[in-house]
Amino acid sequence: MNTAIHTQLAAGRWLEMDFFNQMANIGSEVHRTISWREKNAEFSKKAFYRALELLDLTIADKKNVNRLAELLRLRETLIDYFLFDNVYKSTDKQWESYFFAFNMAARR
Repeated sequence: MNTAIHTQLAAGRWLEMDFFNQMANIGSEVHRTISWREKNAEFSKKAFYRALELLDLTIADKKNVNRLAELLRLRETLIDYFLFDNVYKSTDKQWESYFFAFNMAARR
């Protein structure tokens, strides 16, 4: 049974994207998570799980092996921020800034 949310991306399309586009797409889902948090908790939660799925695909992508430490820390801090106690003291603004840089790089 395939439980992927992004079935076409999980089937291989994600691997065709470069790192900056992968990260920009993850950032889009993180942005949706933040944007929906106060308006609709269910939409926010779904966006967060889509972001995690895309991040897991990025972690599994062999071309990103040299970025594995950063990607795993990113996963840890996102989960801490959105699901746990925010021990790293992240903010919405920090997440938006972090992913904005990848969005700009992807556009070049």
